[in-house]
Amino acid sequence: MSRLAAKFEELGKLGRKALIPFVTAGDPTPDFTLPLMHEMVEAGVDVIELGVPFSDPMADGPVIQRASERALAHKMSLTKTLALAAEFRKTNQQTPVVLMGYLNPIEAMGYEGFANAAQRADIDGVLTVDLPPEEGEHCAALLKEREIDTIFLLAPNSTDERITKMSKLGSGYLYYVSLKGVTGAGHLNAADVENKLKQIKAITALPVGIGFGVKDAETAQIIAGLGDGVVVGSALISKIENNLDDLDRAKSEIIGLLSAMRQAMDN
Repeated sequence: MSRLAAKFEELGKLGRKALIPFVTAGDPTPDFTLPLMHEMVEAGVDVIELGVPFSDPMADGPVIQRASERALAHKMSLTKTLALAAEFRKTNQQTPVVLMGYLNPIEAMGYEGFANAAQRADIDGVLTVDLPPEEGEHCAALLKEREIDTIFLLAPNSTDERITKMSKLGSGYLYYVSLKGVTGAGHLNAADVENKLKQIKAITALPVGIGFGVKDAETAQIIAGLGDGVVVGSALISKIENNLDDLDRAKSEIIGLLSAMRQAMDN
């Protein structure tokens, strides 16, 4: 059983939902991310989505786009992101780490080379925003051989056929993009999310994490009542962007928000 499957099974037995923060590796500096990952775990997060900086993050809004720009200015790359994840794993064997990014860096490394590198770094899952299931079978198979989950994105307009396809090829969890548009945009409509989750849950037994609009503890609590996990990204990265001259404060505000979300979700 993968770390992700074990984590969701454990949470299910406890009646809890997964808190899944997204941070961009190397933002605002390479030295900032690793200590933050450990402190997020202490704050009660269950899975970490580690963003691979990319020059053209088309699914991301301005906040995460700028995070990639800051990381790339420090020469952060897929290889360095994997090295960072491997360093995290030296002292944390429990928390699943999911790489989230775009296909181009993986293509440049080569699918098999990437799968081997991800295995060496002890990565638990890979979410490639622009790799649809129709084109992802080869990569998913290579990852599966190495016991790494392939995670797919579901959208508000995903059909039953597409949900079925992603459920069969994917593993670990499915990521439901609760808004049409880019990360950090708009406000969640809980009724719409609830209706879509009923459709998804009627088709798949995989856990479903919900993201793209989770901004505060109140929203996290609402979303926790609908799916299996709450994904938060832009709200955290905004703390970094607003405190570039005081990174200790940035970290403190991130941990404060995650702690508040954890408490609200558990209530």
